[in-house]
Amino acid sequence: MSVQSSAYQRCINPQCAATFGCDEVLFECPACGDLLDICYNWDTVPLPERLMDFSTRWATRNDRLDFSGVWRFRELLDFCPDTAKVSIGEGQTVLQQNCGLAAELGMHPTRLFLQYEGLNPSGSFKDNGMTAAFSHATMVGATASACASTGNTSASMALYAHSCGLKATVFIGQGKIAFGKLSQSMDYGAQTIQIDGDFDDCMRQVQDVCRQMKIYLVNSLNPFRLEGQKTIMLRIIEQLGWDVPDWIVVPGGNLGNSSAFGKAFMELKALGLIDRVPRLAVINASGANTLTEIYNDKKLRWNGGNVDEAAIAAYYKGLDASGYRPHTIASAIEISRPVNLKKCLRALEVCDGVVLAVTDEEILDAKAQIGKYGLGCEPASAATIAGLKYLLADGTVGKDDRVACVLTGHVLKDPNATVEYHSRMGREYSNPPLQAANDLDKIIALIK
Repeated sequence: MSVQSSAYQRCINPQCAATFGCDEVLFECPACGDLLDICYNWDTVPLPERLMDFSTRWATRNDRLDFSGVWRFRELLDFCPDTAKVSIGEGQTVLQQNCGLAAELGMHPTRLFLQYEGLNPSGSFKDNGMTAAFSHATMVGATASACASTGNTSASMALYAHSCGLKATVFIGQGKIAFGKLSQSMDYGAQTIQIDGDFDDCMRQVQDVCRQMKIYLVNSLNPFRLEGQKTIMLRIIEQLGWDVPDWIVVPGGNLGNSSAFGKAFMELKALGLIDRVPRLAVINASGANTLTEIYNDKKLRWNGGNVDEAAIAAYYKGLDASGYRPHTIASAIEISRPVNLKKCLRALEVCDGVVLAVTDEEILDAKAQIGKYGLGCEPASAATIAGLKYLLADGTVGKDDRVACVLTGHVLKDPNATVEYHSRMGREYSNPPLQAANDLDKIIALIK
């Protein structure tokens, strides 16, 4: 049964709180320019009494919506009719209990879990949001889509646009995208425009283009996209036997994931479907650490929605004055002006969260450790384990706490970083190829 009439868009600014129908295509509040939420009249939604009731849909996986790891939970994000819902098999992900890595980090061996979003159709977590965004695009009759991207968004958008018959245009910064990701958007038929600038420049341009040309924007400014990303948390809870972990650890880039996770837990707690909210750790790269500086140094907080806009503006003005550009090996989170900053501040309040930054060297070491224990991931994903090391060392995370780290993308998203680390860097976990003469005895001598 479709219940999309119960959903609406609302401005997150409490001084505005303007509302709009889900039939409108918006990526900012027309009244004040702030971010939008998708909200629900829950009294009209046929919700399950318990989260575990969603388990019954595993028995009907021949149904395309029940098979989807997003739409399996559709009552919690049902803003469009079922006939408009797009799915290409997203959300078939695993939560791996990684005892070896946990022990190496000094944790209880059974307490570390890695949520591997690299198993999505385009190889990253973005598919969770893109299935929702393109469902809305289908509902409103959009014919073209666009995004600014550091890589994963473009790959996912191109794939979903192709499946829906929409045109797709990608804006990327000069030299600011991993080839593994760029190759996907090219293969899937997206038009790629490379701008002389970074992601933040692309983000500004794509908004103006979408306003002028009435193109459907699928960046995480789009509130429908974040609805899909909520389900990453639902799948973690599902795979933990419908229990909530103590900690969620996630990389911080444009802050769509952390924002979506906070909204998910806020809603689940209010609905009585969980009895407690986990804590949230958002990990920046030190070369793109806007959230770390604003949250830890400037002490900016959600404050009931009354965020200190002047402090944000002053911080960004300082970036402009210094000519600052973000730079990190973790290209997926190489962003200095995260569009979901305010929603992330809300998530940090909801989840009693913490923020920290880690260096590229720490990210690459952590990436190699994750690979050593059986899961390959893109560099940004490994920021989670790099950050977890600090949180364990200072006692913020207890060694017996149950921790779920979100690995956002597949190892083949950025294979150059992997090969360079193991071949040339000589780091603690590097595994370089050995050179051998074309001689059997000498080859055997090298084999350990």
